[in-house]
Formats: sequence, structure tokens, C-alpha cells
Amino acid sequence: MTAIAWIAALLAAADPSAADPLTAEISALDTKVFDAYNRCDLPAFSGYFDPKVAFYHDNGGATFDRDAMVDGVRKYICGKVRRERITASFRVYPIKAYGAIEEGEHRFCELATGRCEGIAKFVMVWAKQDGAWRITTVLSYGHRAATPAEQREADGKTE
Repeated sequence: MTAIAWIAALLAAADPSAADPLTAEISALDTKVFDAYNRCDLPAFSGYFDPKVAFYHDNGGATFDRDAMVDGVRKYICGKVRRERITASFRVYPIKAYGAIEEGEHRFCELATGRCEGIAKFVMVWAKQDGAWRITTVLSYGHRAATPAEQREADGKTE
């Protein structure tokens, strides 16, 4: 393997969105969804979800309505928590003639302290209809406390 090919492979592994166009597109959408989430721009956030979205949360239960899910974000997230995707965990898989599956891990940071103390896994199913992407299903599970090493990584510090 030449040095250039090795560097290109290393960069693609470090940023999964560089691997293929679908991953890049879903990564960009994920960024937009959670930018709206982090800013509590609930009209923009809501627009990324199907009206009958199925949202499964291991601690919070299940919701089958976009408005109810967005109301939960308003009540429990806005002004309290920021979400950050853990880039190395991010993967996208195509669904033939439908859309894509997005999976990964993300951390949650308390706005009051700036500490990123929670981590969870997620899966989102995206449908592409008439050229527009919408999330139809969300799984948010495996919520746990971040290890000290993960907290240092979130703070940009390493040992």
C-alpha cells in the first residue's frame, strides 16, 4: 500500500462520512437534526420526523407520535442537555427502495456544568420519500454513565 493510499484509508476510517455518499448524506442530516435539538429549535427539529414516528427509549418508554416526542424534548432536554455524536461509532446502512439505517453512540452533556457524563446507543431509520428524508423509527438505549476516560475524551483531554 502506498503512503497516499494508507493516509486515505486512515482518513476514511476516522470519518465514516467520507466512505460513501449515503453515509455523508445521513451524517449531514444527523448534524442538522441535533443542531436543532441542541438549540431547542423545535419547529426545525420536528420537521425531520415522520408524524407517526416510533420512538423507543429504554428509560423513558415508547412514543408513537411526533408531537408527543417533541414535547418530551421541550420538557426534559431544552436548556438542560446537549447531544454530541461519537464519530467513531457512526455507521449507515442502506435499505433497498426505502432509505437508510443510522446507528452509533452519543454523549449527553449537562449545560449547567459542561460535563459530558452520559452515553447511549442509538438507531434511527430514515425513509426517503419524494426526495425528502424523514426519521420513522428511533431506538435510544443502553444509557449509562461515561467512564472517566470517556469524560476526558469529551473534554478534549487524553492521558
